[in-house]
Amino acid sequence: SCVQYRLVVRDANTLQILQLYTCLDQIQYIEWSSDSLFILCAMYKRGIVQVWSLEQPEWHCKIDEGSAGLVASCWSPDGRHILNTTEFHLRVTVWSLCTKSVSYIKYPKACQQGIAFTRDGRYMAVAERRDCKDFISIFVCSDWQLLRHFDTETQDLFGIEWAPNGCVLAAWDTCLEYKILLYSLDGRLLSTYRAYEWSLGIKSIAWSPSSQFLAIGSYDEKVRILNHVTWKKITEFEHPATIANKRTIVYKEVEKSPSVETERLSFPPTRALASSLFSTQSKYDISQVPVSLQYVKPVADRANPKMGIGMLAFSPDNCFLATKNDNIPNAVWIWDIQKLKLFVVLEQLCAIQSFQWDPRQPRLAVCTGNSRVYLWSPAGCVAVQVPVEGDFQIVSLSWRSSGDSMVLLSKDNFCVCYLEREEV
Repeated sequence: SCVQYRLVVRDANTLQILQLYTCLDQIQYIEWSSDSLFILCAMYKRGIVQVWSLEQPEWHCKIDEGSAGLVASCWSPDGRHILNTTEFHLRVTVWSLCTKSVSYIKYPKACQQGIAFTRDGRYMAVAERRDCKDFISIFVCSDWQLLRHFDTETQDLFGIEWAPNGCVLAAWDTCLEYKILLYSLDGRLLSTYRAYEWSLGIKSIAWSPSSQFLAIGSYDEKVRILNHVTWKKITEFEHPATIANKRTIVYKEVEKSPSVETERLSFPPTRALASSLFSTQSKYDISQVPVSLQYVKPVADRANPKMGIGMLAFSPDNCFLATKNDNIPNAVWIWDIQKLKLFVVLEQLCAIQSFQWDPRQPRLAVCTGNSRVYLWSPAGCVAVQVPVEGDFQIVSLSWRSSGDSMVLLSKDNFCVCYLEREEV
């Protein structure tokens, strides 16, 4: 974690401070290298990146982009190269920590997701914009040599993402046009998919961990699933405001105030009693179908309307897909991918801020901007109160790779939630 210009490294199990580093300016971004031996700290205002070593605390590295400025910084998959994007997206600079060599990639495109690495770390795809046209360049990460360079049939390329097996690259167009293009590693166009025209298009995409399915969320409140053989649609999932299917389980969050025995009341009340008097407990009830969900009509005359499928995530075993329809902000939809049907809906009291799957098993963690974290698995659903004094509003969360704990983040604080693993 970072506090102003200080980087604090803690033990993940005990939260004891292991190292304390002082940077040159306020830290705006931090990222671990893939082998967890180095930490990157980016200070965009100063155009500086500092790198710290855990094995050798006295070793340090400073990268100064100078007048070119800095808007983004990230690690390469090998954890020994740093990619810096300069201001106005003039170039991407690749710095080597081993040889101190520098490579340049020109004309990177300023888009949501313009750099993508294959999971094995062998190849990198970069979205480019030159001469008013979109291009994609594929580089070999071992020596940063150009492997393929080709133009894309897009009006305004919005993002690129590799399939987990590294064989197919998905590239999608601006939200003003529904178009997704699928390319092979050698730059061949495998398929183009368009669901409709003359309306707002793609909002989010997600590959399944097996690379067999590509889920596309769009502004028409639907998710379309493409298969990896023909790249044609096999089904589409709608997100209606009324759940009518009796086979769908709807968990509804309800709040209740805890009952306090009158014999225990005292004046002035003790701190523990006062906190229990004014706190509310949360639990889930199973709603009787049909269920009407809270539907929010988007404001038509404002940019970036809150509508359509804003969040998508496959479970690590490929069995489930979690989605959020921004028109129904308080609900998480969980789909059974084997049966291609809606399985569960979680109806929360507050709007969904974030959700993420446990990396080891089908267990979904959800936060809604209050002091609770919600966990769903096929066995059931539970709401967990974070035991902290004061206001701790969870706005995002992140699982540990082992799946036995997660970090819960509020605006100013963080805490770690430890989960007991069941012996299988």
